[in-house]
Amino acid sequence: MTPMQADAALHILVVDDDPGIREVLCDYLIQHGYDAVGAASAAEMDRAVARRAPDLIVLDLMMPGEDGLSVCRRLAGKGPPIVMLSAMGEDTDRIIGLELGADDYLPKPCNPRELLARVRAVLRRPREEAAAEGPTLTFAGWRLNLLRRELTRPDGRAVALSAGEFALLRAFAERPGRLLTRDQLLERARGADADIFDRAMDVQISRLRKKLDDGSGVQMIQTLRGEGYMFDVRVARCHDPIRGVA
Repeated sequence: MTPMQADAALHILVVDDDPGIREVLCDYLIQHGYDAVGAASAAEMDRAVARRAPDLIVLDLMMPGEDGLSVCRRLAGKGPPIVMLSAMGEDTDRIIGLELGADDYLPKPCNPRELLARVRAVLRRPREEAAAEGPTLTFAGWRLNLLRRELTRPDGRAVALSAGEFALLRAFAERPGRLLTRDQLLERARGADADIFDRAMDVQISRLRKKLDDGSGVQMIQTLRGEGYMFDVRVARCHDPIRGVA
């Protein structure tokens, strides 16, 4: 089965107030097997989502009315993955977008071919995760379900994770006690072709640390200055609770 056939049923919503950009991006995605439609504003996006939930949203940062950052903030952790676009292209914009839960980021004008590669990479993660061995990892009373992409606190409460946060936590939890460099984490958590930089990784780590704070004082993600990070906690698979993940 070709990538086009495999992704033929996936629904992409392109949200941008520029009709020319919407048309170019939708046409290109359609040519490569996706069901892509456009929306000119956040309000139009909400109506489109109500009609049919998208598998991914391509979201412009600067729009009249509700802007892309506001949309990203309210969808983070409970909506589809988001690839954010911005004509500003500043590092600060990228960091804010990632902080709010965007799964990837591209400056405008973007090459449709590069956007397609990013879309495929983001949509590929859940399929790769579902095929992996061991549905649940447990650590310090926490549970990370790899199939449902769910994180549960020791008190049983669910913690919402963006796709990027989930991929990052999984990379840590599958390699406890090991030094992981930024390059290794970036490759696993965001794809080898992601245009991302060290400071953004620090932001992702900071967000994840906050979500893993249950008040116990345990710091699971340790920073090894100048080297990388380490997940400093014992991890086990639920089907083999005695053996730690090697």
